[in-house]
Amino acid sequence: MIKMVEVAQPAPNTNLPLKADSAALMTLIVAALAMGCSPIFVRIADIGPFTSAFWRVALALPVLWLWLKIDTRRQGGAPDASFSRPIIYAGLAFTGDLFFWHLSILHTSVANATFFATTAPVFVALFSWWLFGHRPLLASMFGLALCLIGGAALVAQSMEFRPDHVLGDMFGLITAVFFGLYFLAVNAARKSSSAARVTFEGALITAACLGVIAYVFEPQFLPHTWHSAVALLALALISHAGGQGLLALALGRLPTLFSSLVIFLEAIAAAALAWIFLNEPVSPIQFMGGLLILGGIYIARPK
Repeated sequence: MIKMVEVAQPAPNTNLPLKADSAALMTLIVAALAMGCSPIFVRIADIGPFTSAFWRVALALPVLWLWLKIDTRRQGGAPDASFSRPIIYAGLAFTGDLFFWHLSILHTSVANATFFATTAPVFVALFSWWLFGHRPLLASMFGLALCLIGGAALVAQSMEFRPDHVLGDMFGLITAVFFGLYFLAVNAARKSSSAARVTFEGALITAACLGVIAYVFEPQFLPHTWHSAVALLALALISHAGGQGLLALALGRLPTLFSSLVIFLEAIAAAALAWIFLNEPVSPIQFMGGLLILGGIYIARPK
């Protein structure tokens, strides 16, 4: 079994200088902001949820393949693990994440789906403890609690609990489970494979699975306007190639639980972009929620 460190630095990186750790943190922040753009692109694309999820991954493949080739050449052609078990798990976990995320949006409000999906760090902590015996530090748990409260505040004014939304809320929780598993799988894959290989090969698996799902569930498979095509291309290049690629880079250098908390910045970015581009106002409660998330990340940071 591959051991994964949860609240401490991975063993090979314990003596990394502060500059290297800071670079990894900035990489993670940019990844969260890139992924936070995805709701804007999905809304502009105006295409079926499963189809947009498929194109998000499929259109990113050429860029990810080029990154892998450049990275392999830079390393002198040194081989790393190809389609290792953790990479396969990461591809399947991300498939589950996108599939249930879109199902959740179809069966409950976007606010409810967003809130339940942001509980992913809870499952990162639980699975790390259950599967690998890594008990999170008190500071990490306190930071997680603040981030969850902040995430709830960001969507509080739009959340509603209704009996007919229970199924969608459950899909949102399942989304969080798969995203938590994705974090752990990518962290494990980075022990033996480069970030470029993990992202490209995981995306191949995800694209293949989502292609079948989109073909079965949605007849409108191709974008019907050029706006839709451009939005899907931006979704692929910015949110997937940029966001997931940078996330894989950072997970090789930072603890998994802390990394999952930084992804809460995705919710802040989504709210800010909705305010700028969609004229959706930011309330004082949402602003306080953003501050709580920032405070939680600061408290849980690796010392």
